[in-house]
Amino acid sequence: MEEKEIVVRELSCWTAAELPLPDLPGSAAVQLPEYTRRSSRKASAAVQLPEYTAGGGSSVAVRQLSSGSTIPFSSMSPPPDCPAAPAGGPRWQSSRPITACLMNAAFISALGSSYLYGYNLSVVNAPAMFIKSMYNRTWMERYGQPASTETVTLLWSSTVSIFAIGGLLGTLCVSSMVKALGRKGTLLLNNCFAVIAAVLLSLGETAGSFEMLLVGRLIMGVDSGIALCALPMYLGEISPRNIRGSIGQFNSILICLGVFTGQVLGLPQLLGQESKWPFLFAFLAVPALIQLCVLPFFPESPRYLLMERRDEAAAEKAFQRFLGKKDVSKELEEVYAEGHAQSNLQVVSVPQLIRNPAVRWQLITVIITMACYQLCGLNAIWYYTNGILAEAGFAGNIIPYITLSTGAVETLAAIVSGLVIERIGRRPLLIFGFSTMAVCFGFLTVFLNLQDRVSWFPYLSYVCILAVIACFCSGPGGIPFVLTGELFEQSYRPAAFMIAGLVNWLSNFAVGLLFPFIQAALQTYAFLVFAGVCILGAAYLYTVLPETKNKTFVEISRSFAKINKVPVQSPGDARELELQGELSLR
Repeated sequence: MEEKEIVVRELSCWTAAELPLPDLPGSAAVQLPEYTRRSSRKASAAVQLPEYTAGGGSSVAVRQLSSGSTIPFSSMSPPPDCPAAPAGGPRWQSSRPITACLMNAAFISALGSSYLYGYNLSVVNAPAMFIKSMYNRTWMERYGQPASTETVTLLWSSTVSIFAIGGLLGTLCVSSMVKALGRKGTLLLNNCFAVIAAVLLSLGETAGSFEMLLVGRLIMGVDSGIALCALPMYLGEISPRNIRGSIGQFNSILICLGVFTGQVLGLPQLLGQESKWPFLFAFLAVPALIQLCVLPFFPESPRYLLMERRDEAAAEKAFQRFLGKKDVSKELEEVYAEGHAQSNLQVVSVPQLIRNPAVRWQLITVIITMACYQLCGLNAIWYYTNGILAEAGFAGNIIPYITLSTGAVETLAAIVSGLVIERIGRRPLLIFGFSTMAVCFGFLTVFLNLQDRVSWFPYLSYVCILAVIACFCSGPGGIPFVLTGELFEQSYRPAAFMIAGLVNWLSNFAVGLLFPFIQAALQTYAFLVFAGVCILGAAYLYTVLPETKNKTFVEISRSFAKINKVPVQSPGDARELELQGELSLR
């Protein structure tokens, strides 16, 4: 009997093992795409199998066979989130391992991007005294008199805060850059900013110019603003949906690793010396040059290639390299379905995104999550760490070594989060992270106010600080960037990341501006303000945010349809749009 290929929707969780399907002409059995290599994708009919569907939204191929025929498959136990299979029916099919290409692309892209952002957060702390001395010495050489304390403080605070201004500028550029250059192209061009900043920052003392340090920090901020938008976009679009969260957490892991590296290199025995501090900034060029040399050998985002460049051949090759298999028809069809579930395939602007009711609550969710990311009080933790350690009786010369534990805990918690995010999910990790941070802030407030009465309370205060850091990095420290990429489909994503980046940098600037006043007014009770922010963030996420793990971008958008008060697209409509989409995209 002549074989005919039929496409079945909504069958991602179960595949058949010796399963006859009597509803089809003759008898049929499900066959996974990787077991058959088709020269072209054909869809002669759309078939519904409600008794065996799991609502995942993926396409698998079905072959029509002679009566009584079946196709055997090896079977194993289903994962815990799959519904029970009918007796003697489908069994879970194991997924392919993560490829070296995908892992290396994620690491290299994050190394020259989020790693540098994290490094810049901590690298200015160790040489602060030496930089202020350089400012005073330069002022003396120029004007023949030492700079006033107010002038030095103004120059130093400008050096620190101008980084956030640069981040805002970089965020404003990113939408047009990723549209014109692609995700990978934007990351590659961004390395130029890092190299220029490294030159200015490392040669500022030699040239006797504090202006070079200010401009260098501004340019490094631009680099970080672009990186924190383009990198999560790239990671989310190159990853299979079943590991999209884990790959997305490379962003958070490399931020934490960058912070830790800045702490280590800033030790007095390494580069935290008056004669060596410029090398701390020269190091910025190393990760940037590594990425500039290695990243060109990895593919561009296949979703960008297919949906924005309309280059199916390049997209197919990119999927094949990232996934390590030849047949990527299912992945291509998923992208086609996403493209034609949207009303507009053109990349939308920020005003268009804001006005669109179909993505209103996705946008609100991203804004609140990103604001809580900065306003949850982690920056305030660094302010108190050294004081708490001094109160505990530690000598001043060993405190820098003890504070390394904060960077180590950060990195470890981010790695653990990346390992468990696909098992636990984004929503539970975010809610758990913010909730436990609020609890730890409460205990920290008690211990800080009583540490003068009880000699061992400073140790408990430091334990609370480590707990806050661990809770933050377990979810709130990285998942907001993953969510921004998941909650929006392709045409909305650049504008969404621009808005998320603006909220991120404005909130960062607000914390730096307002925290000294909050701390002066409330002293140690300032942590209760941050506890309130964490509670409100957790309550909102519990109420509004659906789980997004192992879902396509189209399915995530459908989960917001009710709250957005827009029609829910049926699976049959989605399949019809997909078939039409293949023709129009081509």
